[in-house]
Amino acid sequence: MADNHKFDNSKLEEALEEFVKDRQKEKYAGVMEILEKSVVLVPTMPPKDLDEETQKLMQEGKPVQLPKDAKILPCLLRKESGEMALPIFTSPAQIPQDKKSPAVLAMPFFGVIGMVMANQEKIEAVVLNPFTHSMVLTKAILEVAKKRKDALSKPQTKTIKVTEKQFQNLAHNRVAMYLLPKYLFENKEEGLQKLQKEEGEFLLHFYDEVYPEGRRTAFTEDDFSVMTLNITDTVQLTRVDMPDEAMKKGMCYRVYAVWERDTQEVSYYTLEKTEQGNYIGRIWADGRHELVEQAPDNGAEIEAVMSLVTKM
Repeated sequence: MADNHKFDNSKLEEALEEFVKDRQKEKYAGVMEILEKSVVLVPTMPPKDLDEETQKLMQEGKPVQLPKDAKILPCLLRKESGEMALPIFTSPAQIPQDKKSPAVLAMPFFGVIGMVMANQEKIEAVVLNPFTHSMVLTKAILEVAKKRKDALSKPQTKTIKVTEKQFQNLAHNRVAMYLLPKYLFENKEEGLQKLQKEEGEFLLHFYDEVYPEGRRTAFTEDDFSVMTLNITDTVQLTRVDMPDEAMKKGMCYRVYAVWERDTQEVSYYTLEKTEQGNYIGRIWADGRHELVEQAPDNGAEIEAVMSLVTKM
């Protein structure tokens, strides 16, 4: 059953009163603006297979709301021209006693439009409060309203302008925190060997993926430093120092890729400058990123990373 507060169409009726005084285009538009947000009453034939409470409300002439799969047969009016129109009402008071239909349904105005579009061969127009205000809504008007609703329903894209320097920072973090770890997780030891062998030249290929065609990063292969350490017989650590430009807040300035020979698994750790200071982060194989702990300020990064590895 419809909630009573949904049928407070007093503002809509006030706009209709203004419209019927002189039926100016501007006042017609004012009615439409309110109507598109309103719930209206639609006279119909009683749908089948309704529960007793809903049937009782219909028999009493009270507005109801139906299940989505209920088949609705609207009661139509024949205009003087012979065309059939769908009457809708702003409130029960707008329906004369001698004009009451077997059932009255509460329906959002756009539901009415959907009903008309589904029965275009039968319905030529909608008439709002036909026995008082008699405002005619042609199919052309209804189509305009539907297009406006569809346009508002579409996701709105917002263009954000960034400077060349901001783009370079974004591109760098995408390489360091997404493309490179993704590649290493997928290619494991073979990927690490390629990184260790080609170093900066290898890393620049990832930047080419991010930059638009015809543009390249300002970094050169000499801006990167790659160092590999065999910590134990089973653990190898590859440290990548990023360009000096990455030594700023919000940036990843160093990574540690750990290869564990016994499990044949890669672990990927980041050194990041945050608002709270330098932190060790971790990228997981599924792409998740987390800040693990504050980075030591005494140069003991490798020990800190290895401590995290042994805790796994």
